[in-house]
Amino acid sequence: MCREAFSPVSCVIFTAEVFIEHKNEGARKLRRLRMDSAILAFIDLFVDSPHVDEVVAALKELKNISEIYEVTGEFDIVILAKANDIEELRDLLKNKIMKIKGIKSTVSSIVLKSHRTPETASGQ
Repeated sequence: MCREAFSPVSCVIFTAEVFIEHKNEGARKLRRLRMDSAILAFIDLFVDSPHVDEVVAALKELKNISEIYEVTGEFDIVILAKANDIEELRDLLKNKIMKIKGIKSTVSSIVLKSHRTPETASGQ
């Protein structure tokens, strides 16, 4: 329903706030719409160099993180995180990731649409 009624951006941003109006015996009733898929976010991490191995070990312990990459370039580590809603993603960032010793800052990019994933690429 959400994918048809709103753009992907609206669905992601308003996951925790989307409601559907129902009429129940003449009375108006609001029911919360539950998303059928998780929010995916690529999170780029700036890390103090001496702490990279410790940060990777700590990230491996977080259930919401499905992929961890140590990379070259502007960032030190890139992770793929999954959350049920925007509040869970906020909690992951604020209360878990940013509390890991050695992480200086993050840049998050929420996935709007997946065109090819490791799961779909194997079926070429």
